[in-house]
Amino acid sequence: MSDLVTNPDRRALIQSATGLALARLAVGRPFAPDVERAARPLPGRVPPGKPGEFDFLAGNWRIAHRWRKPSGEWDEFAGEATCWTILGGIGSVEELRIPARDFNGMGLRLLDVEKKIWSDFWVNAKSGVLTTPGTTGGFENGVGTFTSEEQDGDKPMMVRGVWDRITGQSHRWHQAVSHDGGKTWQETWLMDWTKA
Repeated sequence: MSDLVTNPDRRALIQSATGLALARLAVGRPFAPDVERAARPLPGRVPPGKPGEFDFLAGNWRIAHRWRKPSGEWDEFAGEATCWTILGGIGSVEELRIPARDFNGMGLRLLDVEKKIWSDFWVNAKSGVLTTPGTTGGFENGVGTFTSEEQDGDKPMMVRGVWDRITGQSHRWHQAVSHDGGKTWQETWLMDWTKA
């Protein structure tokens, strides 16, 4: 997924959602206590991608979201998703729904078979526009790390999304941003996924 902070469609979702009532999804486990810790460093290289690495997403999910507001406070809300593996494992489609916020969006992950690099794109249902270039990356030791270099106003910013804690029944996606070239990171968004 692309960044909530820099992606105008996602930024608009959160800005409009802050005035709405919070919803919380009971998924049988609390938010991970380590969301405040520094995020892991960027890999020195992108591991070669293989078809099927996003197969863990296929199915129906309940999602507990935790998003850091510009004030620094955490906003928690519920979501759900349905995901499909496509094109023999070189693609994954996610339909994200957040009923309490009247929001729908789509994640699209595609493997460049020649370069062996995954790209992660986002579409807000309100615009229908695919955000490009998306984040790029791959999986190593069961953890997928995806990065992009973007602009935060007039300042360069690095964005990193990580898929980890992957089991047959759950996984986590979390995002962090860096304004100092990757020396330090601030967690901005956490999604705890549990099989519905």
